[in-house]
Amino acid sequence: MKLKLGVIGTGWISRSFIDAALATGKYHFSAVFTRNLATGVTFTEDFHHVDVFDELTELVTADLDVIYIASPNSLHFEQAKAAISAGKHVIVEKPAFSNPTELEAIIKLAAKEQVLFFEAARNLHEKSFDLIRAFLEDKTVIGADFTYAKYSSKMPALLDGQLPNKFNPAFSGGLLADLGVYLLYAAHAFFGKPKYARYEAQVLDSGVDISGVGILTYDGFHVSIKTGGHYNSFVPCEIFTTTGTLVLDAVNAVKYARFISLDGTTHELPIKPTKNNMQEEAMDFAKIMLEPDTQANFDLYEDWLNLAINVSETSYAMRESAGIKFNADEK
Repeated sequence: MKLKLGVIGTGWISRSFIDAALATGKYHFSAVFTRNLATGVTFTEDFHHVDVFDELTELVTADLDVIYIASPNSLHFEQAKAAISAGKHVIVEKPAFSNPTELEAIIKLAAKEQVLFFEAARNLHEKSFDLIRAFLEDKTVIGADFTYAKYSSKMPALLDGQLPNKFNPAFSGGLLADLGVYLLYAAHAFFGKPKYARYEAQVLDSGVDISGVGILTYDGFHVSIKTGGHYNSFVPCEIFTTTGTLVLDAVNAVKYARFISLDGTTHELPIKPTKNNMQEEAMDFAKIMLEPDTQANFDLYEDWLNLAINVSETSYAMRESAGIKFNADEK
């Protein structure tokens, strides 16, 4: 059986997920929703027999199993609610929702309607994460530095006086809610939920952050995170232990991991990234949707939900500490 996939959004990330999903052999791309039919027709010209809708109701009531949502952040909640209410599973691009309140409502609704909700936190599903967690099991962590900063393609528009969605509180934008999610998922996956979290941000006139430095406080150590959208960083990520340092090229898409012991000896972890870095998450989601009743899959799904909740709560606490508010927070 192949899962009939519907997609909301016609950006590059939607195309990447479709390609990854098809590469798993577990999905059939069946429909897309877009505000402009002509854009939808162009988007689907490489595929066969894909329905194009410009009304959300038409998409969510179509013959689909799962809907992938990659619209601006603030639109995720209502679109996910409509899809779930129509009996569809949903995969929502990170960050799934604007705040923990929206996330809690969606999780409850999905349980009520007996469908599944997934936050598409891609790096969580890399095999590299499993290898790193297993490697750290017998280590004593004493700190970590995670950085992900990349000059945004939307910067020219911002500098020209425009306000792209990425930098707009009406669309739940900002860098903590964009690149920062990868860093928070890595910290939560490796170390659990921090006791405290704070964020020092460079805030735009719009009210959201263009960069910032966060501190996550754990028992006995701290994790620093740094993100930005108006510069590029080439600094590796590091996890410090009592016996050495684990050096990662990144935590958003790990290509190598090298442990350097205190005596200078090195050990390479057997990291083998996939050609399409969204394929592992697409396969993970398909596995749960196709066999949701096995205990192992149920437990895994619950783990992902708990991670999503913890990341959302930490991100919200960090935004509060920096005075960053989204329009969605007022609802």
